[in-house]
Amino acid sequence: MARILKWIIGALAGIALLATLPIFSAAQTKNESFEIRKATVGDGVELHYVERGSGVPVVFVHGSLSDGGFWNDQLGPFAAGGYRAIAYSRRYNPPNTNKVQPGYSAAVDAEDLASLIKKLELGKVHVVGHSYGALTVLFLAIKHPKLVRTLVLAEAPAVSLLAHLQGDRAEVGRTTFADIQERMVKPMKEAFQKADREAGLRTFIDFVLDDLQAWDKMPAATRQDALNHAHEWDVMMTTGSLFPELDADAVRHITTPALLLSGENSYGFLKLIDEELERLLPHSRRVILRGATHRMWHEQPEVCRKAVLDFWRDQPGS
Repeated sequence: MARILKWIIGALAGIALLATLPIFSAAQTKNESFEIRKATVGDGVELHYVERGSGVPVVFVHGSLSDGGFWNDQLGPFAAGGYRAIAYSRRYNPPNTNKVQPGYSAAVDAEDLASLIKKLELGKVHVVGHSYGALTVLFLAIKHPKLVRTLVLAEAPAVSLLAHLQGDRAEVGRTTFADIQERMVKPMKEAFQKADREAGLRTFIDFVLDDLQAWDKMPAATRQDALNHAHEWDVMMTTGSLFPELDADAVRHITTPALLLSGENSYGFLKLIDEELERLLPHSRRVILRGATHRMWHEQPEVCRKAVLDFWRDQPGS
């Protein structure tokens, strides 16, 4: 691989979708080049990553139907702020070409991330996750708390929590959980088990946009980009789990300071989950970004960055 390469970027511009529930990563606004490196983290798994700057390390974790290039525009500004900013592509996302192993989920991604942090000898890190990347970060904090300085969670699809909401939110939580399972997860599994990526993506897109013609309305190039980034679902939907169970009691025992970033105009079930995470996490701060959707990091990058930096400045030793 040439020393200087253009870092892989998400290509699905203009779509206000989930990240993982994936979000399509909007196209990056800067055509920057990065030196792409790779690290072997166990069982022959290679993770490609890029980095900028020096100082306290920050690891950025992208969502589904995306790759490490989701964070291209953030690496420079965070590096300029005195941090060593690192973004990597999760196991089955471009440009990684790892062998398929059964049982894949966000919990496996968390083990990969822990191994990457150790491999690079980063010590304790700030971890910033968007969508499925944020779910990965939650599992990391539960399983490997000594590796984490702070958590930044941008709308983690911790869907299993919906089935266990308390009080006046219990019924809507159970109903929402059942709807996601029946109208999205189940038909997606059926499609991917038949090796029909397009049908699986169609199900997902039509569900989250609540429009049975949503997939067909997308430009052909956008649909193709989605198909090109869907390999992780080939694995998850056949031998793994899209939404692994996240134990509420384990979340309660996360002592790491956590920042929750929520889009004011994001999807209702993500708001329910963020409300529950705010309740469960003992040291959390929630920032609701006015006018933003699940694509907050592209819609309001400066606002997101300021919220994160302000949060870190308030933490001892950060």
